[in-house]
Amino acid sequence: MSINIDIDQANKDLQGKSPAEIVAWALEKAKNPIITTNFRPYESAILHLVAKQRPDIKVLWVDSGYNTDATYKFANKLIEDLNLNVVTYIPQQTRAHRDVTLGGIPGVDDAKHEVFTEQVKLEPFRRALSELKPDVWFNAIRKDQTEFRQGLDVLSQSKDGVLKVAPLFYKNDQDLDAYLEENNLPNEFDYFDPTKVEEHRECGLHTQL
Repeated sequence: MSINIDIDQANKDLQGKSPAEIVAWALEKAKNPIITTNFRPYESAILHLVAKQRPDIKVLWVDSGYNTDATYKFANKLIEDLNLNVVTYIPQQTRAHRDVTLGGIPGVDDAKHEVFTEQVKLEPFRRALSELKPDVWFNAIRKDQTEFRQGLDVLSQSKDGVLKVAPLFYKNDQDLDAYLEENNLPNEFDYFDPTKVEEHRECGLHTQL
């Protein structure tokens, strides 16, 4: 399922628009939108921003099984407080089986890290997108997060033609701190992504899907 638009022109049209205006624009075009989350720091901003306009939107969470206790508690609180319609996907292999097969979490320079990332993140995401069949995918990526993302914009397309919308793309931590305070939203910094390890490293999700 895809939306036929001129992405370059649409990005120009959305320049200077607020995150809420970007969300409203995308929802007008969407028939089956989703929002993805990993409950990392500042995720309450994007979840609140989108769910406020579309309370029943499917919230896709690919739970790798490696989140911290704090992240799981944070997720539980947000799901309850915002009444989120969460759809959870998990890897096909258990963590215990993977620990034996791969010997725990491989380092980023280990050849097995690519296999690990495929198992715990990419395959579940592809499966979710195939089954949920969204036409619009809201995400929380921001320009200042990685070198790769500096070459993107508010709108982009997945390899399957899904319109990817990043309403917070040009916002920084200070902007989001203000949004969280204004809307009395929680935050949580005890977070670890085993497929990224390093904060400014891509995990492959937005480069391969």
